[in-house]
Amino acid sequence: MPGPGSSYWMESAPPGRAHPPLEGDLTADTVVVGAGIAGLCTARALHRAGRDVVVLEAGRIAAGVTGHTTGKLTSLHGLRYEPLRHDQGEEAAARYAAAQEDALREVVRLCGELGVDAEIEHRPAYTYTSDEERTGEIRAEAAAAAGAGLRATEVTGEPGEAGTGLPYPVAAAVRVEDQLQFHPRRFLLALADDLVAHGGRIHEGTRVTGLKEGAECRLALEGGGTVHARDVVLATHFPLRCHPALLMRLSLRRELVVAAPVEESRAPHGMYWSDEHDVRSVRTAPLDGGRRLLIVSGESFEPGSGGVRARYERLEAWARDRLPGFARAPVVHRWAAQDVDTVDGVPYVGHEHPDTEHVYVATGFGGWGLSNGVAAGRLLTAHLTGAPRPDWTELFDPRRRLPLRETPGAVRHQATVARHFLAGLRTGRRCTHMGCELGFNEAEQTWECPCHGSRFAADGSVLQGPATRPLED
Repeated sequence: MPGPGSSYWMESAPPGRAHPPLEGDLTADTVVVGAGIAGLCTARALHRAGRDVVVLEAGRIAAGVTGHTTGKLTSLHGLRYEPLRHDQGEEAAARYAAAQEDALREVVRLCGELGVDAEIEHRPAYTYTSDEERTGEIRAEAAAAAGAGLRATEVTGEPGEAGTGLPYPVAAAVRVEDQLQFHPRRFLLALADDLVAHGGRIHEGTRVTGLKEGAECRLALEGGGTVHARDVVLATHFPLRCHPALLMRLSLRRELVVAAPVEESRAPHGMYWSDEHDVRSVRTAPLDGGRRLLIVSGESFEPGSGGVRARYERLEAWARDRLPGFARAPVVHRWAAQDVDTVDGVPYVGHEHPDTEHVYVATGFGGWGLSNGVAAGRLLTAHLTGAPRPDWTELFDPRRRLPLRETPGAVRHQATVARHFLAGLRTGRRCTHMGCELGFNEAEQTWECPCHGSRFAADGSVLQGPATRPLED
């Protein structure tokens, strides 16, 4: 039985070309920190636009957040469009939808251009509820998504293809046609190979520990080297450096993923998401021999809150109860994903804060980082090259004003951060980022920070930032 961490995307893709760690100093036009989907899409587009680009990755390409997603490439992001329409207007919702649909087309285009088999499959996406009292929310979301330009409809919750295609009844669902699911690591390895083949530079195993902005930015490396660049893009999930105005608007959560092989006849056809039972997400991936891998995720929780083994058990029990194929198959993969949320549900892509000129961020994808990461690459490239900016530039701007309705949520989040910080003062295990208390994840044998998402191995080494220093003994 596999333990936590055995991501299907990591195990089913080729190992990829190794890129040597950076030793010594280096100079480039632009440094992109992070080799996930946002970082590599940005780097490749910038290099094609004539910029001298260097990618610095603390670990391996696509081995972080992107390598631990569920691989859904869809414009339907839960219940996103009705709140966005309500708070910022129909135009904002339409621009958000346009950014996502553009990302889907771009992935298909790139796969064709690069000749990569990223296992792209066109499938409908669903957001559903099992609660009869929430059918009004679904109806409103379907209307808002359709008004934003998506091929969205409300469908009944009856089992079978006439409804959602799920083997169990739901009260109502939003359906959006012609969405994608794919193999994210295969896609990113192809992007990386193409970047290097055309003269771009990638350095894995190279952790950035500091950043000083000026007419020439300077990045300090863990090994002692320094990188000089005119512009810096922080595509590290949670930013390595984060202005207080941005810091207060970001929160973290983790979700668990389990996967089992099933007969194709027992595999649901679409992609599914519900916020019930601490989130439930379902999709499948192709396997040999007339089988598909049934991938189920959920159990959203704050990093460091513990009880992870019990959460895995609940998720598997739910899958066995609702999905007949899952009940008859062994679980062959278990892994976890970590997401950064914003208070208004829209990512932050652009200048890090009002006073910066040369530092850009891409963060806050809210669990939908595949489409938003591709969109971020296009937007950041426009920022850095002076090309015409897409219509959603202001919508994604990290310097945008917070909707009044979201202010109480930001205040509550900061109160939680303050509580964890004060608790850290009283305990021996504190995060080296900002001193918050750490919680131990017994399933993955890691220390986790609930404030900003840093993760450490049992020996104290850094697994995931924004922390850059190991734990002290």
